[in-house]
Amino acid sequence: MVIERRVRGAGLSLFVAEYGERGRPTVVLVHGFPDTSAVWGPVADCLASDLHVVAYDVRGAGRSDAPAERDGYALPMLVDDLDAVLDETSPDAPVHLVAHDWGSVQGWEAVTTGLATRIASFTSVSGPPLDHAGLWSRERRSLRPADLCQTIGQALHSWYIAYFHLPLLPELMARSTRSAAMWSAALHRMEHVPTDAHWPAATFGADFAHGVELYRANVCSRLRHPVARHTDVPVQLLVPLRDRYVRPALLSGLETWASVMWRRPVDAGHWVIRTNPDDVARWVREVVAYVEDGTETADLRRWRVELTRPAA
Repeated sequence: MVIERRVRGAGLSLFVAEYGERGRPTVVLVHGFPDTSAVWGPVADCLASDLHVVAYDVRGAGRSDAPAERDGYALPMLVDDLDAVLDETSPDAPVHLVAHDWGSVQGWEAVTTGLATRIASFTSVSGPPLDHAGLWSRERRSLRPADLCQTIGQALHSWYIAYFHLPLLPELMARSTRSAAMWSAALHRMEHVPTDAHWPAATFGADFAHGVELYRANVCSRLRHPVARHTDVPVQLLVPLRDRYVRPALLSGLETWASVMWRRPVDAGHWVIRTNPDDVARWVREVVAYVEDGTETADLRRWRVELTRPAA
């Protein structure tokens, strides 16, 4: 059974869906761009048999309200929304956060700020902290072939970020009556991702047009002035090896951001949460079991990396 509700976020209303029974450990699923919470449907169904699962449309997406101004898409506002969702769905216990793409970007913001005490574990999929991306780029400003290869490679895979900063053009493209059909066809052809009646959502055009503001409100400022941070929240880093947008090399060095990390390579593309939902659910369960009762499977132990923040 799925319970749908509205939650008051940071100045606007958010659509929230709950699966499974309250009283069990809570898993909160946060989607990326240009998706809605519907992208999590298969993973949520897998987890709901024994966990309490929460998924919500982030601001500007799906059935949630959209900010009137660009500042409304800033990362601190997204974290405030997450805080509001936690207040309504798991007020008395920390949650296990699972996030993809821009959901993961805001997840890193949450676990490295004051919201960390409300998060029991964090599974990050295809979304590094923007500060890490800025620091990663600075560390590779050299003519060494290895650095050039990684920097140029990631830049080529991130071409869309520059496009999203163009005025009006991305919005006009997204508002085309054929945009949703074209996006679905691209997902099938290029990513081999299964779609359904709920995802991509019927609101795709508006979601895309709103979502580009995430890039405009956050990317340049964070890349120009990156700050290294740290979290004591256990982090599982899922690294899709065939990701067209976030190359595995961009995630190197993230181990220094967490006291405990499992870095798990996955033979999949960017939308691994759709192509491998059973696997993603199993990997999430392994981290939940570790945090809740101390059980670390042999498979999980295989990917463990423990590094503390370097001394100042």
